[in-house]
Amino acid sequence: MTTRADPAFLDLGDVRLEYVSHGTTNPDTPTFVLLHEGLGCVGLWGDFPERLATVSGARVVAYSREGYGASDPVALPRPLDYMQRHASAVLPRVLDRLGVGRFALVGHSDGASIAASYAAARKDGRLRCLTLIAPHFFVEDMALAEIRNAKTAYETTDLRQKLARWHAQVDVAFRGWNDAWLDPEFKTSFDISDCLPRISAPVQVIQGEDDQYGTIAQVDRARDLTTAPCETLIMPGIRHAPHREARDETVEAICSFALKYS
Repeated sequence: MTTRADPAFLDLGDVRLEYVSHGTTNPDTPTFVLLHEGLGCVGLWGDFPERLATVSGARVVAYSREGYGASDPVALPRPLDYMQRHASAVLPRVLDRLGVGRFALVGHSDGASIAASYAAARKDGRLRCLTLIAPHFFVEDMALAEIRNAKTAYETTDLRQKLARWHAQVDVAFRGWNDAWLDPEFKTSFDISDCLPRISAPVQVIQGEDDQYGTIAQVDRARDLTTAPCETLIMPGIRHAPHREARDETVEAICSFALKYS
Protein backbone atom coordinates (compact mmCIF):
# COMPACT_ATOMS: atom_id res chain seq x y z
CA MET A 1 0.00 0.00 0.00
CA THR A 2 1.36 3.41 -0.93
CA THR A 3 1.43 6.48 1.28
CA ARG A 4 -2.00 8.04 1.81
CA ALA A 5 -1.87 11.79 2.43
CA ASP A 6 -5.48 12.36 3.52
CA PRO A 7 -7.70 10.45 5.95
CA ALA A 8 -9.89 7.72 4.51
CA PHE A 9 -12.49 5.52 6.19
CA LEU A 10 -12.72 1.90 7.25
CA ASP A 11 -16.27 0.56 7.04
CA LEU A 12 -16.65 -2.18 9.65
CA GLY A 13 -20.38 -2.58 9.02
CA ASP A 14 -21.65 -1.19 12.31
CA VAL A 15 -19.14 1.66 12.52
CA ARG A 16 -17.04 3.77 10.18
CA LEU A 17 -13.58 4.78 11.35
CA GLU A 18 -11.26 7.47 10.04
CA TYR A 19 -7.71 6.32 9.27
CA VAL A 20 -4.46 7.31 7.58
CA SER A 21 -1.69 5.17 6.16
CA HIS A 22 1.90 6.26 5.59
CA GLY A 23 4.72 4.40 3.92
CA THR A 24 4.61 1.01 2.24
CA THR A 25 4.42 -2.54 3.51
CA ASN A 26 7.98 -3.77 4.08
CA PRO A 27 8.71 -7.51 4.21
CA ASP A 28 11.56 -6.83 6.65
CA THR A 29 9.61 -4.66 9.10
CA PRO A 30 6.21 -5.10 10.76
CA THR A 31 3.43 -2.62 10.03
CA PHE A 32 3.03 -0.18 12.91
CA VAL A 33 -0.58 0.28 14.08
CA LEU A 34 -1.05 3.35 16.27
CA LEU A 35 -3.67 3.56 19.05
CA HIS A 36 -4.32 7.08 20.31
CA GLU A 37 -4.85 8.54 23.77
CA GLY A 38 -8.17 9.24 25.51
CA LEU A 39 -8.70 12.57 23.76
CA GLY A 40 -6.71 11.74 20.64
CA CYS A 41 -7.52 10.98 17.02
CA VAL A 42 -5.72 10.64 13.69
CA GLY A 43 -4.97 14.36 13.46
CA LEU A 44 -3.61 14.70 16.97
CA TRP A 45 -0.75 12.32 16.24
CA GLY A 46 0.69 15.24 14.27
CA ASP A 47 3.63 14.28 12.07
CA PHE A 48 4.63 11.36 14.29
CA PRO A 49 3.15 8.64 12.02
CA GLU A 50 4.85 10.04 8.94
CA ARG A 51 8.16 10.37 10.74
CA LEU A 52 7.90 6.82 12.07
CA ALA A 53 7.25 5.56 8.53
CA THR A 54 10.23 7.47 7.17
CA VAL A 55 12.70 6.28 9.78
CA SER A 56 11.47 2.67 9.93
CA GLY A 57 10.88 2.22 6.22
CA ALA A 58 7.63 0.50 7.18
CA ARG A 59 3.93 1.08 6.77
CA VAL A 60 2.37 3.06 9.62
CA VAL A 61 -1.40 3.15 10.14
CA ALA A 62 -3.32 5.34 12.58
CA TYR A 63 -7.08 5.41 13.07
CA SER A 64 -9.57 7.32 15.18
CA ARG A 65 -11.60 5.12 17.48
CA GLU A 66 -15.37 5.39 17.51
CA GLY A 67 -16.39 8.69 19.09
CA TYR A 68 -13.21 10.49 18.06
CA GLY A 69 -12.00 12.57 15.13
CA ALA A 70 -14.17 12.07 12.07
CA SER A 71 -15.14 8.53 13.05
CA ASP A 72 -18.73 7.65 13.87
CA PRO A 73 -19.97 8.81 17.30
CA VAL A 74 -20.89 6.52 20.17
CA ALA A 75 -23.70 6.52 22.71
CA LEU A 76 -22.90 7.95 26.11
CA PRO A 77 -22.10 7.10 28.79
CA ARG A 78 -19.33 4.78 27.71
CA PRO A 79 -19.13 1.52 29.66
CA LEU A 80 -16.33 1.60 32.23
CA ASP A 81 -14.56 -1.23 30.43
CA TYR A 82 -14.61 0.66 27.12
CA MET A 83 -10.88 0.09 26.53
CA GLN A 84 -11.10 -3.66 26.99
CA ARG A 85 -14.21 -3.76 24.78
CA HIS A 86 -12.43 -1.96 21.98
CA ALA A 87 -9.49 -4.34 22.27
CA SER A 88 -11.73 -7.39 21.95
CA ALA A 89 -14.51 -6.23 19.61
CA VAL A 90 -13.13 -3.52 17.33
CA LEU A 91 -9.35 -3.71 17.03
CA PRO A 92 -9.37 -7.26 15.59
CA ARG A 93 -11.71 -6.14 12.81
CA VAL A 94 -9.59 -3.05 12.12
CA LEU A 95 -6.51 -5.22 11.68
CA ASP A 96 -8.30 -7.61 9.36
CA ARG A 97 -9.90 -4.81 7.35
CA LEU A 98 -6.51 -3.14 6.92
CA GLY A 99 -5.06 -6.41 5.69
CA VAL A 100 -2.02 -6.23 7.94
CA GLY A 101 0.41 -9.12 8.06
CA ARG A 102 3.10 -8.90 10.71
CA PHE A 103 2.48 -5.86 12.87
CA ALA A 104 3.56 -3.93 15.94
CA LEU A 105 1.12 -2.08 18.18
CA VAL A 106 2.09 1.39 19.39
CA GLY A 107 -0.38 2.72 21.94
CA HIS A 108 -0.40 5.99 23.87
CA SER A 109 -2.20 6.34 27.22
CA ASP A 110 -5.67 4.79 26.74
CA GLY A 111 -4.32 3.37 23.49
CA ALA A 112 -1.51 1.67 25.39
CA SER A 113 -4.05 0.05 27.71
CA ILE A 114 -5.97 -1.16 24.65
CA ALA A 115 -2.79 -2.56 23.10
CA ALA A 116 -1.91 -4.47 26.27
CA SER A 117 -5.46 -5.82 26.58
CA TYR A 118 -5.42 -7.02 22.96
CA ALA A 119 -2.02 -8.69 23.27
CA ALA A 120 -3.08 -10.53 26.43
CA ALA A 121 -6.46 -11.68 25.18
CA ARG A 122 -5.55 -12.80 21.65
CA LYS A 123 -2.60 -14.99 20.80
CA ASP A 124 -2.17 -13.29 17.45
CA GLY A 125 0.78 -14.79 15.63
CA ARG A 126 1.08 -11.68 13.48
CA LEU A 127 1.89 -9.48 16.50
CA ARG A 128 5.65 -9.05 16.75
CA CYS A 129 5.91 -6.55 19.59
CA LEU A 130 4.12 -3.69 21.29
CA THR A 131 5.23 -0.26 22.47
CA LEU A 132 3.24 1.20 25.35
CA ILE A 133 3.68 4.97 25.70
CA ALA A 134 2.50 6.36 29.07
CA PRO A 135 0.31 3.30 29.72
CA HIS A 136 -2.37 2.95 32.38
CA PHE A 137 -2.47 -0.48 34.02
CA PHE A 138 -4.30 0.83 37.09
CA VAL A 139 -5.72 4.15 38.28
CA GLU A 140 -3.61 6.61 40.25
CA ASP A 141 -4.98 9.51 42.28
CA MET A 142 -2.78 12.02 40.48
CA ALA A 143 -4.29 10.94 37.15
CA LEU A 144 -7.80 11.53 38.48
CA ALA A 145 -6.76 14.95 39.73
CA GLU A 146 -5.52 15.91 36.26
CA ILE A 147 -8.68 14.56 34.66
CA ARG A 148 -10.77 16.68 37.03
CA ASN A 149 -8.65 19.66 36.01
CA ALA A 150 -9.36 18.84 32.37
CA LYS A 151 -13.09 18.86 33.10
CA THR A 152 -12.83 22.30 34.67
CA ALA A 153 -10.79 23.57 31.72
CA TYR A 154 -13.31 22.15 29.26
CA GLU A 155 -16.14 23.97 31.02
CA THR A 156 -14.40 27.28 31.70
CA THR A 157 -11.68 27.88 29.08
CA ASP A 158 -11.22 27.56 25.33
CA LEU A 159 -10.26 23.87 25.60
CA ARG A 160 -13.58 22.81 24.06
CA GLN A 161 -12.98 25.11 21.10
CA LYS A 162 -9.46 23.75 20.61
CA LEU A 163 -10.62 20.13 20.70
CA ALA A 164 -13.46 20.90 18.29
CA ARG A 165 -10.81 21.42 15.60
CA TRP A 166 -10.07 17.70 15.78
CA HIS A 167 -13.31 16.00 16.80
CA ALA A 168 -16.53 16.20 14.78
CA GLN A 169 -18.53 15.40 17.93
CA VAL A 170 -16.37 17.14 20.50
CA ASP A 171 -18.70 16.64 23.48
CA VAL A 172 -18.91 12.92 22.73
CA ALA A 173 -15.13 12.68 22.54
CA PHE A 174 -14.51 14.59 25.76
CA ARG A 175 -17.33 13.28 27.90
CA GLY A 176 -16.87 9.71 26.76
CA TRP A 177 -13.37 9.78 28.22
CA ASN A 178 -13.79 12.20 31.11
CA ASP A 179 -17.06 10.87 32.48
CA ALA A 180 -15.80 7.29 32.46
CA TRP A 181 -12.56 8.07 34.28
CA LEU A 182 -14.33 10.22 36.87
CA ASP A 183 -17.06 7.69 37.56
CA PRO A 184 -16.62 6.66 41.23
CA GLU A 185 -16.55 2.99 40.23
CA PHE A 186 -13.79 3.40 37.66
CA LYS A 187 -10.94 3.59 40.18
CA THR A 188 -11.74 0.16 41.58
CA SER A 189 -12.97 -1.48 38.39
CA PHE A 190 -10.11 -0.54 36.07
CA ASP A 191 -7.02 -2.61 36.76
CA ILE A 192 -5.59 -4.55 33.84
CA SER A 193 -2.39 -5.59 35.61
CA ASP A 194 -3.40 -9.23 35.23
CA CYS A 195 -3.03 -8.94 31.47
CA LEU A 196 0.72 -8.37 31.69
CA PRO A 197 1.78 -11.98 32.46
CA ARG A 198 -0.40 -13.17 29.58
CA ILE A 199 1.34 -11.07 26.93
CA SER A 200 3.67 -13.26 24.90
CA ALA A 201 5.00 -10.59 22.52
CA PRO A 202 7.96 -8.42 23.57
CA VAL A 203 6.94 -5.22 25.35
CA GLN A 204 8.50 -1.76 25.34
CA VAL A 205 7.31 0.83 27.86
CA ILE A 206 8.11 4.51 27.29
CA GLN A 207 7.29 6.94 30.09
CA GLY A 208 7.96 10.62 30.66
CA GLU A 209 9.55 11.17 34.05
CA ASP A 210 7.26 14.17 34.60
CA ASP A 211 4.08 12.55 33.26
CA GLN A 212 1.14 14.31 34.89
CA TYR A 213 -1.22 11.37 34.33
CA GLY A 214 0.91 8.52 35.66
CA THR A 215 3.95 7.76 37.77
CA ILE A 216 6.87 5.39 37.36
CA ALA A 217 4.72 2.90 39.29
CA GLN A 218 3.09 2.07 35.94
CA VAL A 219 6.50 1.17 34.52
CA ASP A 220 7.36 -0.84 37.61
CA ARG A 221 4.12 -2.79 37.24
CA ALA A 222 5.11 -3.75 33.70
CA ARG A 223 8.63 -4.73 34.78
CA ASP A 224 7.34 -6.81 37.69
CA LEU A 225 4.56 -8.70 35.91
CA THR A 226 5.54 -9.03 32.26
CA THR A 227 7.05 -12.43 31.53
CA ALA A 228 7.86 -11.70 27.88
CA PRO A 229 10.94 -9.58 27.09
CA CYS A 230 10.29 -6.12 28.51
CA GLU A 231 12.33 -2.98 27.88
CA THR A 232 11.67 0.37 29.50
CA LEU A 233 12.66 3.94 28.66
CA ILE A 234 12.20 6.73 31.19
CA MET A 235 12.56 10.15 29.55
CA PRO A 236 13.73 12.98 31.87
CA GLY A 237 11.85 16.27 31.60
CA ILE A 238 9.08 14.72 29.49
CA ARG A 239 5.41 14.74 30.45
CA HIS A 240 2.53 12.66 29.09
CA ALA A 241 3.30 12.77 25.36
CA PRO A 242 6.85 11.65 24.54
CA HIS A 243 5.95 11.25 20.86
CA ARG A 244 5.18 14.98 20.71
CA GLU A 245 7.63 16.37 23.27
CA ALA A 246 10.61 14.28 22.14
CA ARG A 247 9.45 12.99 18.76
CA ASP A 248 12.75 11.96 17.23
CA GLU A 249 14.07 10.21 20.33
CA THR A 250 10.78 8.35 20.68
CA VAL A 251 10.77 7.32 17.01
CA GLU A 252 14.34 6.06 17.23
CA ALA A 253 13.57 4.05 20.38
CA ILE A 254 10.51 2.43 18.82
CA CYS A 255 12.33 1.57 15.60
CA SER A 256 15.33 0.12 17.44
CA PHE A 257 13.06 -2.03 19.59
CA ALA A 258 10.87 -3.25 16.72
CA LEU A 259 13.89 -4.12 14.59
CA LYS A 260 14.94 -6.73 17.15
CA TYR A 261 11.65 -8.60 16.77
CA SER A 262 10.71 -8.04 13.14
